[in-house]
Amino acid sequence: MKIKSFLIASIIFSCLRLNSQEVASQELYLEQIKGQMQVEWPKNRTINLVFHGHSVPAGYFKTPVVNTLASYPYIVLEQIKSKYPFTVVNIINTSIGGEHSESGEKRFESQVLNHTPDVVFIDYALNDRGIGLVRAKIAWEKMIRAALDKNIKVILLTPSPDQTVDIKNDQTILDQHTLQIIQLSKYFNVGLIDTYAIFKNKTKQGVALVDLMSQVNHPNANGHHLIADEIMKYFK
Repeated sequence: MKIKSFLIASIIFSCLRLNSQEVASQELYLEQIKGQMQVEWPKNRTINLVFHGHSVPAGYFKTPVVNTLASYPYIVLEQIKSKYPFTVVNIINTSIGGEHSESGEKRFESQVLNHTPDVVFIDYALNDRGIGLVRAKIAWEKMIRAALDKNIKVILLTPSPDQTVDIKNDQTILDQHTLQIIQLSKYFNVGLIDTYAIFKNKTKQGVALVDLMSQVNHPNANGHHLIADEIMKYFK
């Protein structure tokens, strides 16, 4: 089964690379939105940032506790307000604990795009292990295309860790989903937050993974700060 999985992954990645471009520039991708964030009243407008995914962006720490204000969408809100004091910005969290990307895609039109987002963040890879690479790719592509068709900016997130998966091993299923998301971001020239690489690099620097986690598959506040800090590079 592992060999079959790697073969499927290789085919997917090869097909994606045929038309790959580059990941959207952190400096330039949200340039227009950052400009809007600097406009003062009464000429400013509300900026909507939608976070769509599973339990991690939803704010679950040690289930069933939901630590909303310490989750990365709301850390991003705090940091944006510090940098852009004139902006009115809404953080809209459409994430559902336990959900995978196929379910998220089915409600993408009615529960995400209905908010007229300026930016959509998609974070499903941790749970997409249950549906596999091929089905996940189809669902992610549908969401990305639906947003881009409405001129909405998209930023994809690779998975945060699961302590049952060896993060120091570069050949795991989470690495495969990470690679697929990276290739999708290049193909569609959208934004990318390589969460898995951030946590992997921290462990290589000697940080114990357990010190960044609140339970086996949910980051703690320190882990969420790592993700938020990376997102903020698009708003610098």
